[in-house]
Amino acid sequence: MAVPQSRRELLDAISKTYVRLAADLASVPPERAREATLDGHVLGTQMSVADLVAYLIGWNLLVLKWCGGKASGEPVDFPETGFKWNELGRLAQKFYADQAGVAYTDLLRQFTNVNARIIALVEGETDASLYGAPWYGKHTQGRMIQLNTSSPYANARARLRKWLKGAGTPGTAGP
Repeated sequence: MAVPQSRRELLDAISKTYVRLAADLASVPPERAREATLDGHVLGTQMSVADLVAYLIGWNLLVLKWCGGKASGEPVDFPETGFKWNELGRLAQKFYADQAGVAYTDLLRQFTNVNARIIALVEGETDASLYGAPWYGKHTQGRMIQLNTSSPYANARARLRKWLKGAGTPGTAGP
């Protein structure tokens, strides 16, 4: 998928990747969702499908935090307070831990809700506010949103489909 260059393209990218990923996540038997059998976000570690969903929720919440902070003129710690960009593996593990006791069905519900909040955020923006000027470093706001929503959704879906195929669990048909 091409890198979005407009509000409409960003909405389409987020929506399409979310719908496909959500369908595959729904095919995971809840009793298997906590099996740590996927490659983790830190080299040499394993994570579960539930951890993968927690990771996506975590990044979506950060996007909302960044955008909310910037919109209200508050200083924003990128990527997160206490973390540097070269510590994303540690941040991923924090996201897993934050949701460790949450049932898989509740994680899926949280993911749906936070994705809806991201869509609402983007719908409230314009092409100019999303792509008209650098927002963080050289990146526009639209690019930062895309890098932390539709791109990880596509990556997560590839990981999940590989797991579904290898785990003998039927995946969802489609591209």
